[in-house]
Amino acid sequence: MTNTGTLYTVSAPSGAGKTSLVNALVEHCPGLQVSVSHTTRPIRPGEQDGINYHFIPEISFLAMLERSEFLEHARVFGNFYGTSAVWVEERLSRGFDIILEIDWQGAQQVKRLLPSTQAIFILPPSREALLQRLKHRAQDDLAIIEKRMAVAVEEMSHYVESDYLVVNEDFAQALRELQAIIVSQRLRTTRRQDELGNLLQDLLN
Repeated sequence: MTNTGTLYTVSAPSGAGKTSLVNALVEHCPGLQVSVSHTTRPIRPGEQDGINYHFIPEISFLAMLERSEFLEHARVFGNFYGTSAVWVEERLSRGFDIILEIDWQGAQQVKRLLPSTQAIFILPPSREALLQRLKHRAQDDLAIIEKRMAVAVEEMSHYVESDYLVVNEDFAQALRELQAIIVSQRLRTTRRQDELGNLLQDLLN
């Protein structure tokens, strides 16, 4: 029996603090990795190719899509995003836990293909807080912010499709809740029986 890792999807409306929480979670949980998605959107100040995303031209993305190289893909605000199926499968087979930081559409696709995926949805504490966070990022103009707020309500309605809900009102508390999710999955009998094989054999014989 092979001790494979657990696949997680983490979804949230823009501005809910998803990326900051995921980055902190990976720092606190050894053996947890974030899949670096491919995207056609322009690189933003402070981002690095291969670290934040694999930034590729649309023609290259469509070619990969035609070759069925994505576990999931979506078009968001006019840009394509996709997750490499080969990379995810290879890491899971080596026992790593993998996080896909994706929107609800991508999470739906992954859950259909891999039903054992654990879906996490992060909510803001209020609409007002979400709006303020979008403004403070200073990455988008007012028209884009208004568009993101309009889309956010639709995005948040998909919380019902997740396995876990986390409200990011207090960052430290939200991080503790995410850590608890990871730990609980790692303690599942189906996963630990391989790790504890020798102990179980000694106890039962």
